[in-house]
Amino acid sequence: MSTKAADFFLTIEKPSVAEFKDKGSKFVAYAYPIKSADDFKAALQKTKSLHPKASHHCFAYRLGLDNNIFRVSDDGEPSGSAGRPILGAIDGKEVTNVLVIVVRYFGGTLLGVPGLINAYKLTASLALQTTPLVQKPILSVYELQFDYTQTNIVMGIVKQLNCEILQNETQLFCLMKIGVIQSKEAEFLHKLSDYHTIAAKKDKT
Repeated sequence: MSTKAADFFLTIEKPSVAEFKDKGSKFVAYAYPIKSADDFKAALQKTKSLHPKASHHCFAYRLGLDNNIFRVSDDGEPSGSAGRPILGAIDGKEVTNVLVIVVRYFGGTLLGVPGLINAYKLTASLALQTTPLVQKPILSVYELQFDYTQTNIVMGIVKQLNCEILQNETQLFCLMKIGVIQSKEAEFLHKLSDYHTIAAKKDKT
């Protein structure tokens, strides 16, 4: 296999929902693909509007590839009984750019912290099991500036190295933002070095 596994990360592409009941309490989990904190806020607002009378709207999400961007919320449940178990379900699948919100309707019987941990993690896991996991390439983003007469050269390199065009402003002077698979980054820069009229700047954001 020529492409290293490290060139890719796992995520989900489609939202999913799953339900679990325990001692009268109903748990409904929603898994969403997200790319930013703004995506998370929109999904949480949408889920709360679907379940305005729920007792709790607990969640966890993970973003990016360095394991540093995540957030958890117990939303009134005992500390550590909801958000962390949901994050555990996400990490158990080794996925990122994923949000799971678990809505709880209290059934009148206390489940205790161990029962809550089990219920939240299980419901989150069920939601992640009902949507396909997909491999996405890990990309280094470059901003290219070039004269429109160089367009065919740039597009040839983009096609040859399976780059992803993220933004394209074609005028007399063109601006293009592309994603380069990390293992092909050196080859990409080598090819560009033959053309001094094409300026390439790595996007650090």
